[in-house]
Amino acid sequence: MNSISVFYLLLWTGVSSFKFEDLAQYVSTHEEDFIETLRKWIAVESDSSDITKRSDLDRMMDMTAEKLRLIGGRVEMIDVGAQALPNGSTIALPKVVTAQFGSDPSKRTVCVYGHVDVQPAKKEDGWATDPYDLTEINGNLYGRGASDNKGPVLAWIHTVEVYKALNIELPVNVKFIIEGMEETGSNGLDDMISAQKDTFFSDVDYIIISDCVWLSKRPAMTYGTRGNCYFFAEVEGPRKDLHSGVYGGTVIEPMTDLIGILDKLISPSGKILIPGIREAVAPLSDEEWKMYQDIEFDVESYKQEIGVDELMYSNKVDLLTHRWRYPTVSIHGIEGAFSSSGSKTVIPAKVIAKFSIRQVPNMDPAMVEKQVTEYLQSVFAKRKSPNKLNVTMIIGAKPWLADPTHPLFEAGKAAFKRVFDVEPDLIREGGTIPVARTFQDVTGKSIIMLPIGGFDDGLHSQNEKLSRHNYIEGTKLFIAYLHEVSQIKKY
Repeated sequence: MNSISVFYLLLWTGVSSFKFEDLAQYVSTHEEDFIETLRKWIAVESDSSDITKRSDLDRMMDMTAEKLRLIGGRVEMIDVGAQALPNGSTIALPKVVTAQFGSDPSKRTVCVYGHVDVQPAKKEDGWATDPYDLTEINGNLYGRGASDNKGPVLAWIHTVEVYKALNIELPVNVKFIIEGMEETGSNGLDDMISAQKDTFFSDVDYIIISDCVWLSKRPAMTYGTRGNCYFFAEVEGPRKDLHSGVYGGTVIEPMTDLIGILDKLISPSGKILIPGIREAVAPLSDEEWKMYQDIEFDVESYKQEIGVDELMYSNKVDLLTHRWRYPTVSIHGIEGAFSSSGSKTVIPAKVIAKFSIRQVPNMDPAMVEKQVTEYLQSVFAKRKSPNKLNVTMIIGAKPWLADPTHPLFEAGKAAFKRVFDVEPDLIREGGTIPVARTFQDVTGKSIIMLPIGGFDDGLHSQNEKLSRHNYIEGTKLFIAYLHEVSQIKKY
């Protein structure tokens, strides 16, 4: 083979065109700049659950759009309507930011999804530092939104920025869709995705989500999440609350009825008692069982992390499968019950239980709603109570599952190997990220979850953090990943 042939072979395989060392070096030398940008983003109290912070959230969306414009993106801010408030008024939803870098039809096109709203946080909640003042302690960057999801969003933006700064052509076309209502249900986003199906998403090949974390210290890629069916079960009895000393023993109490039916949802060993739920679950294949064997997970550390002496299951595979790929029932609270400090001898006239069932393939939320409603009504009927039961499902989010053998995941393995020098775990997520299933159902595109957050980042909790190492090396990972995706052959 002559020298010219070798040159073209290298060019075709991408060996000569991918200047990873130069790109990674730029990240390292601009580390403090990237952290300073994160500091500015963390300082914005973009709490989507608090309407008094809506101006801060709008400012956060403006900052995101401006950052994308500064690095050359074609940016749009899309109006997704208004939010209805309990008092009957409405307030404008924060605009969704979209951006595009490149439109070469010969290249793959990836779309990165993220959000820049955060969970509520106050110093007095138990934070060691001001949650809106990024603080570094022992290599960890503490602040609300550092890991969920401002840090990963910025790592993706910096990825494009680095290519641009070095005047190196992006190996793929890159699009962004960044929202500001994820923590409260992504209001307006589903309709926006449907409306943009044949425009913004028409040329997208793959969708990347980095709104999750690793399972352990070992890096990981996520190929599945559980869904969520959230229920209210309301039992109503007397016309008003009653004094237990005056009326106790003469009325059939709503709270007693409610506790009675809740006790029939799940056994002490964790078995769901609702007929039809367990039977609908996709069976665990031998191949899937083998995948769980290789995942890095320490049972004792897990117990210490959550502060318990005993778990529902004692071995790794049982714990992970019941955390990720089997449904669970969780009882979250009872509205109307006395819960303040002190004592109050009241018989509540109406109480509402709140519980959820995490969905997995092949469960259908509509069928689960029917099964739960009919089952609880039958259990309640056996009590022969004069009280009234009403069961309502207020959330019906479907699970998401990808093929972990898809080239997207092979590209991820190569990128992790290059940057972290390890083979990543392939994991699922026990929680729910509804937008993944929306993307899958509406656009039909292939999706991967590519996290850079650590297992101990404390998402939604006090002292949320993202390690400096994961933030900076994660940016390098994303740089390498774009190159690996560009190598996926078009068929």
